[in-house]
Amino acid sequence: MENCFINKGNIINGVINLSPREAVEECKNGAIIIDMRRDYEISYKQFDVENTLFARYDFLKEHFDELPKDKPLIIADHAGIHSKEIVLFLMDKGFDNVANLAGGIFEWDKDNMPLKIDNDSRLNGQCLCVLRPKK
Repeated sequence: MENCFINKGNIINGVINLSPREAVEECKNGAIIIDMRRDYEISYKQFDVENTLFARYDFLKEHFDELPKDKPLIIADHAGIHSKEIVLFLMDKGFDNVANLAGGIFEWDKDNMPLKIDNDSRLNGQCLCVLRPKK
């Protein structure tokens, strides 16, 4: 399958980084967002696009071969840091059509892209690195 992300986003250290707006457009064209955040992070805010799969970092490392190779994949986390690692990992395993969501769901939310929000699962913390359930 030809790489549909060519000439899109920014390439940094060999990784294609898509903006939230670019990612939404790619999802409209059949791309799948792989959301690798932890369960408690996912319960508060979720990407509201048609094709989203939830798979934590450790699951992706162990079960990468279960991901579709015939679909473009956009890897996402909270801030776009650990997702880059998975993009490089998948590229090394032969995935050609894979990109990183620059800024993760944090930028997605900031750019007012479609979200599903469950306020009962809202997170608490002083910065992105200490987000935790409110309870």
